[in-house]
Amino acid sequence: MSDPASSSVQQARRDLADRLGEIRREAGLTGRELAELCGWHPSKSSRIENARTLPSPGDLLAWCRASGADDRAPDLIASLRAVDGMFVEWRRMEKDGLRRVQEAALPRYERTHRFRAYSSWLVPGLLQTRAYTESVLRAVQRRRLILDDVDAAVDVRMERQRVLHEGDRRFAFLVEESVLRSGPGGRDVQREQLAHLLTVGSLPNVSLGVVPMSPDRARMPVEGFWIYDAVQVNVELVSGYLTISQPTEIALYVQAFGELAEQAVHGERARDLIGAAGEALG
Repeated sequence: MSDPASSSVQQARRDLADRLGEIRREAGLTGRELAELCGWHPSKSSRIENARTLPSPGDLLAWCRASGADDRAPDLIASLRAVDGMFVEWRRMEKDGLRRVQEAALPRYERTHRFRAYSSWLVPGLLQTRAYTESVLRAVQRRRLILDDVDAAVDVRMERQRVLHEGDRRFAFLVEESVLRSGPGGRDVQREQLAHLLTVGSLPNVSLGVVPMSPDRARMPVEGFWIYDAVQVNVELVSGYLTISQPTEIALYVQAFGELAEQAVHGERARDLIGAAGEALG
């Protein structure tokens, strides 16, 4: 899979630029004529239409007005804001602390009915114990933040786990076997976390799969991601947080999840791997 931060954002910019080109052509205008009507240099029209420059809301209003398509401006501006919000650097996302980040995610969890999550480096948040979550968020705070609101952020994360027990929601979790054998917080935290996985993995609405370590895998590990119903994917990267809403992009992650699920073991075999990881801790 290509770098999701670049491929998804660039495709969304390309789609917006293509729509602007269609509007101009439907109006029977050349790029130069549109630039004259908008009062800017012809090169600006070219840069926007070739997705080299992201237009501002004012640019979109001017483009639609010159093309006699004022009614299409609101939809284009909404698309622009979606593109602008697809990739958010951690520094910008966490500027008001970790508690706000956790609170902002709650509405998305409440409106989702089918969750699919794959993790190649940590236990997924909905399955974490309090001690494990505190260790994860404490490491984030020390690495990236001055503000220390970890205790409050942990409270919000734990409260969010109620969605596991509410309504008719369904959950499918996949983790790499390596996640069972390394993690934050030390042996006691990891041992408690593994025991919790055995408990929560037995819930009737939860499917827990473990992708075994193997020298001949068909599908290699990828970046961790969450699929919310079939309308949104979120990916945590080293540099920031990626939100994907393009159907073609979502389909790639759905396909990747399916391929990884085929390689994973479930039920008793998954519990065996979790138990073996616990025994290895002593």
